[in-house]
Amino acid sequence: MSDYEEDEAFGMDGAVMEEEVDELEMIDENGQSQQGVSHPGEPSTTVITEDVASSKTAQSGKAVAKEDRTTTPYMTKYERARILGTRALQISMNAPVLVDLEGETDPLQIAMKELAQKKIPLLVRRYLPDGSYEDWSVAELI
Repeated sequence: MSDYEEDEAFGMDGAVMEEEVDELEMIDENGQSQQGVSHPGEPSTTVITEDVASSKTAQSGKAVAKEDRTTTPYMTKYERARILGTRALQISMNAPVLVDLEGETDPLQIAMKELAQKKIPLLVRRYLPDGSYEDWSVAELI
């Protein structure tokens, strides 16, 4: 057994682990709200509550009128996942449930029931390339 074997077994792994911990700490210290930020490969949509949509200071840009919408009325799988996750989090934080529970306790299952009955009080904000956006309620999306 030589000194080099111990260094390879313990020293290198420990150094790598330290670097990974530092990166995680930096992300936590500098972490800001990622809502509305799109990353490559993700659609540029945001899920917002109806209260925020009614305020004028929510986003800079121009809203497109309902009759002038150009995007599809179909909910994408990414929007569905974001809506269900957002609503499940709200339900887990004791938000009022808008459907009959029927003994259900899982927040995600409750959110799925609300989506099936189109009773989720959220809006999907779809950003267009010109900086404007369209707001769709969950009840309007198919």
